[in-house]
Amino acid sequence: MNIGEVADKSGLPAKTIRYYEDIGLVTPNRSDNGYRQFRDSDLHKLTFLARARTLGFSIEDCRTLMALYEDDSRASADVKSVASQHLERIDQKITQLQSMRDTLSHLVAECAGDNRPDCPILNDLACHHE
Repeated sequence: MNIGEVADKSGLPAKTIRYYEDIGLVTPNRSDNGYRQFRDSDLHKLTFLARARTLGFSIEDCRTLMALYEDDSRASADVKSVASQHLERIDQKITQLQSMRDTLSHLVAECAGDNRPDCPILNDLACHHE
């Protein structure tokens, strides 16, 4: 398959596929004229990477997960550890986002939203918070 075909089948843009090749996540064959020739195994890896990235795994996590996937002697505990650490990061982000939402919701409720210049939202943004 050429890069266009593998892009269509994997759902990844060709630019992303070239990036994954540059960083060593996939290594397609090269024809005599230099064109990339992707195998079914490359497509499988790209689909795997697309799904992992959709779940928010970092490139380094993807590299680790790919290595674990390709290692028949892997321990599922190693895979679970990577996923658990990522889940903790997601939970931390959710907590931060909820805090941001609560603060902004409060400020929006406090703002009269009328023609007066007094605005609790701008006052809060202008204050130094620690």
